[in-house]
Amino acid sequence: MKTLIQNAWILTMNEQMEQFQNGYLLVDGEKISGVGLMDSLPKDIVYDKLIDAGGAILLPGMVNTHTHIGMIPFRSLGDDYPDRLRRFLFPLENECMNEMLAYTSGKYAIAEMLLAGVTTFFDMYYFEQQLAMAAEEMNVRALLAETVIDTVTVDVEEPMGGLDYAEERFLPKWQGHHRIHASVGPHAPYSNTIEALKKADALSEKYNVPWMMHVSEMDFELEKFRKERNQTPIEFLEAIGVLSPRLVAAHCIHLTDHDIELLRKYDVKVAHCIGANTKSAKGVARVRDLLAAGVTVGLGTDGPSSGNTLDLFSQMRLFANFHKTYLKDRSAFPAEQIVKLATIEGARVLGMEEQIGSIEIGKQADFIMVETDSVNMFPIYDPYSALVYSAHAGNVKDVFIAGRQVVEAKKLVDFDLAQLRAELAEEMNKSGFRSKALKALKDK
Repeated sequence: MKTLIQNAWILTMNEQMEQFQNGYLLVDGEKISGVGLMDSLPKDIVYDKLIDAGGAILLPGMVNTHTHIGMIPFRSLGDDYPDRLRRFLFPLENECMNEMLAYTSGKYAIAEMLLAGVTTFFDMYYFEQQLAMAAEEMNVRALLAETVIDTVTVDVEEPMGGLDYAEERFLPKWQGHHRIHASVGPHAPYSNTIEALKKADALSEKYNVPWMMHVSEMDFELEKFRKERNQTPIEFLEAIGVLSPRLVAAHCIHLTDHDIELLRKYDVKVAHCIGANTKSAKGVARVRDLLAAGVTVGLGTDGPSSGNTLDLFSQMRLFANFHKTYLKDRSAFPAEQIVKLATIEGARVLGMEEQIGSIEIGKQADFIMVETDSVNMFPIYDPYSALVYSAHAGNVKDVFIAGRQVVEAKKLVDFDLAQLRAELAEEMNKSGFRSKALKALKDK
């Protein structure tokens, strides 16, 4: 099946940052087979389907480098409460979360991301087997990590049981899948043993997949390692030998110069979640210093309970506003650079830059089209500025993954959003989640 898309403003996000203001894209099966200006379109080109983009901005699918898709039920619950993690999230998770609630939450979360132009994401939660099934059904590209933590959880019966879950049931099942990749995700350095962290790293190496961990996110985390070891969390991870190019360190809000040098030395990747970081008043990470040092950084939303939305348009806007203010420099992070963080740099964080993240011949046909007809999208002098400062998730018109259209005219192609929502609501009620959440709010 060959699909020709014409009259698009194409942002390739390739090394040369080429763009074709009146361009065409040719898709052959799962891959991109042609791209360029309409004037250079061969007269004898053969295709099965023609799509007129009508001047829409066409760019690679966005990459969400850190999220928790099973946590949709927690969205808007106790957002402004100082200790919401222990007051709301942990108790309700332990009492109510189950396979079906995680699964229906996962499908709803993926729908939200698809409609917002996110075509690839890196998840970390419980019941990842069910979440991987949800991702497969929704035809999205995903890397999913089973959480490892030093307590009993909703899906394992012993501390650090996520390691066995991943090794015995999860990683082998998805090995070799063309879109879904299984991994492991220790919760944080402070909530795992050294042995667990080393085993997670070994599993990542064995299956050749990235692994994920929250790192240098919490004030108490820094204080713990300073008092107990006279180290930062990143210095501790180096000391036990688990820093590597396969590690995706989420957040990294509190970094020393030495931490940044270690991240560069070991080519550790960073998932930057500006929305969740600032909503929780934890701080603004030193992204300019990270990039200057040569550290690879991508954008993440964190979970829907932390950052509330799962789209990267909101993250790009927050990124620009917070970092420019933090640095007191309006010229910091031009829009073009921020769009790179949401696309090709996110692909590099996940180790997928050879497959996705840019519009280039031979790469997977993962791309989105952002319409320019809405009131907020005129005029456009700079398409990157339009995407960062003007556009929102509702401007995403069409989404393709591996050459397959999953969103058309702002609607899911294969699923009904109202049905997905109804299924999630039903599971929230069946599990007792909704009633207990309302009671927790009343008692707070």
